[in-house]
Amino acid sequence: MTLVAIPLFDRFTALDAVGPYEVLQQIPSIDVVFVGHRRGEVRTENGRLGLACDATFDEIGAPDVVVVPGGIGTRKLIRDATGEAIRGWLQSVHPNTTFTTSVCTGALLLAAAGLLDGLTATTHWRAADLLNELGARYVPTRVVEHLPQRLITAAGVSSGIDMALRLVELLVDREAAQAAQLLIEYDPQPPFDAGALGKADHATVARANEYLRARR
Repeated sequence: MTLVAIPLFDRFTALDAVGPYEVLQQIPSIDVVFVGHRRGEVRTENGRLGLACDATFDEIGAPDVVVVPGGIGTRKLIRDATGEAIRGWLQSVHPNTTFTTSVCTGALLLAAAGLLDGLTATTHWRAADLLNELGARYVPTRVVEHLPQRLITAAGVSSGIDMALRLVELLVDREAAQAAQLLIEYDPQPPFDAGALGKADHATVARANEYLRARR
């Protein structure tokens, strides 16, 4: 079995974790575990949804794959003592992973752990400057791969599904990835074309920023 660990923390973004989980758990040879500094429920950024960590960082010392979700909670974890556990765990497990990956602002945690120094990476567009401050080089790409370094980063939220499908291809094969895509019926046909910063008009960006400020 390939063990995929998804670390959770207070105020993570639900789809960052659940999107990749839904793809990866379709594959019989992949086992997914939610991990944290303690077992038990962790709440999302708005507090309305909780997921349960079934293992602690100490219990999952050698995952094959790590998928780090993002969320407003990353801002606290990248700098102060509350983030030492997850940053230290990432530094400890990465040398032996098949792939270490992130979704959205999960890239900030990879960067804060020193894993993205000097590398191009992607994250949510609102966190681009912060990612650069942490030593990576932001590029506005949906998924960024550094396969020799075993690192993959995905942009905001929904891009984690794309990355997870790519992970299945890398871990198993293309047919497995396509089967997972079919099983979740992932065939995006959105009613609007405003899903990337370069496609959104000024009013849409302003409204998005307004909503983000309301989450603080």
